[in-house]
Amino acid sequence: MKDAAVVDLLNKIMEMELAGVVRYTHYSLMVYGFGRIPIVSWLRGEAQTSLQHAQTAGELVTHLGSHPSLAIGPLLETHKHEIGDILRESMEHESKSLALYRELLSHVQGESVMLEEYARKMIFEEEQHLGEVDKMLRQPGEVHSVAGPEPAAIAARPKSR
Repeated sequence: MKDAAVVDLLNKIMEMELAGVVRYTHYSLMVYGFGRIPIVSWLRGEAQTSLQHAQTAGELVTHLGSHPSLAIGPLLETHKHEIGDILRESMEHESKSLALYRELLSHVQGESVMLEEYARKMIFEEEQHLGEVDKMLRQPGEVHSVAGPEPAAIAARPKSR
């Protein structure tokens, strides 16, 4: 395990999660219509979760004896505020976070049980979140994923016995 590379990844994760705090807070302010209250509540919960994830990544940076970043991940105002647009943007953002957690796992695998378990837990949470958003984007009664090839590729993998 190269500590500098791991710290760099943890800082990128922290920055991406902090961007999620801003993104989900912004989205929660831009929801209008009959379904506003439960959607706003869900988005604000996602902002809280992103903050917790950022704090955990920062704690790991200091655990490794380094300095947490003060930067924030990319933010792009698309001016698209329909619920479907918000959810699709959320999926894109969360997919990027998931890629960082997977990269972290590949760096620490077999080197640090603590960081390995952290990365696995976060991959689990991000995949679970992506699955929920995918279901939210489906029409009632629609069973197949709208997310694209990744969930289908996972389902198509041969089952181990």
